[in-house]
Amino acid sequence: MSDQLIRFVRDYFGTNEFIPLHAPIFAGREKEYVVDTIESTFVSSVGAYVDRFEQNMTSYTGSPKAVATVNGTAALHIALKLAGVQTGDLVITQPLTFVATCNAIAYCGAEPVFIDVDRNTLGLSATALQQWLQENTKLDADGICRTRADGRVVRACVPMHTFGHPADLDGLVRVTFDWNIALVEDAAESLGSFYKGQHTGTFGIIGTLSFNGNKIMTTGGGGMILADAALGERAKHLTTTAKKPHPYEYIHDEVGYNYRLPNLNAALGCAQLEQLELFIEAKRALAAAYQDELSGTNLAFVSEQEDCRSNYWLNTVICEDKAARDELLRGTNQHGIMTRPIWALMNHLGMYQHCRHGDLSNSEWLEKRVVNLPSSVKLDTKKNRYVPRYCNS
Repeated sequence: MSDQLIRFVRDYFGTNEFIPLHAPIFAGREKEYVVDTIESTFVSSVGAYVDRFEQNMTSYTGSPKAVATVNGTAALHIALKLAGVQTGDLVITQPLTFVATCNAIAYCGAEPVFIDVDRNTLGLSATALQQWLQENTKLDADGICRTRADGRVVRACVPMHTFGHPADLDGLVRVTFDWNIALVEDAAESLGSFYKGQHTGTFGIIGTLSFNGNKIMTTGGGGMILADAALGERAKHLTTTAKKPHPYEYIHDEVGYNYRLPNLNAALGCAQLEQLELFIEAKRALAAAYQDELSGTNLAFVSEQEDCRSNYWLNTVICEDKAARDELLRGTNQHGIMTRPIWALMNHLGMYQHCRHGDLSNSEWLEKRVVNLPSSVKLDTKKNRYVPRYCNS
């Protein structure tokens, strides 16, 4: 199977050189905007491009407010604090995620609880969530969700839209509402993904995005908080060292964080965002090509669900078993084609082994079988623009 995949990937990207998993491409006005920032001397956290980037992101996502941060983990940290997460609280999330999701929970002094994922979305299962809450928690007289065993507060729930595929948001919104738990979306990987016409990251009380160098668009490093107007203003205050406006005095009214995105990075983001729909068009074409190529093989391609539009950040296949997964990883990487397994489950990591969890059968099954395939946007260098190309080999 790896030989067929190697031929297809090399033909699609048109090179015999090393093929990365997901490389950033700069074909718009990135250089122009960055140079403009340098010439203005406003390269740090104050500058016109930061405001412009945030305004453009509200327009794109439909979120009332967007607040730019230095990275996606910082965005999630502040989002959890704004959701009321405190030391000693429990925060539900999925074990099949990047470690930053759990680290942000730990920054708040809280502890993750791991609930299983759905196989079709790779995202947090509303069914598994409901089952765990029914078996392990209750609402107290004040309507606060607490564990039956020791009275710990279950404050928030953080689903992650894995590889750009929206999780079951209808189900998750319903369950978290019924149990009075704050829904905080980790939409780090799903910029440009929509669930029933609404952008991911805008269903809960707050959501976060990432613009790391390997994401669908990049600011080099960066993140974004999506929230309503009130929470958005609080987020901006906290991420700018909690400094109160004043012509010249330094007045800070609470513990704040130096999490503001620099203007230099925001300039890059503005140029990338102008091309985002073109990126997504190309990536969805690549996904369609993969799906067609792999039809009838022993690799199951992970596709978007009904009523969803996935950005297909990373194209993903599910192998028959761990042996087949390892063979695919070994064969492709030995031939200069970068493929990667999914992350180790968070409850397998030393610092999170002690955490509570439900039945994780789906997550454990997927951990042994998932492989990510090269997913970069293909650039037509002659036209200097991104052109999706459906390729049959």
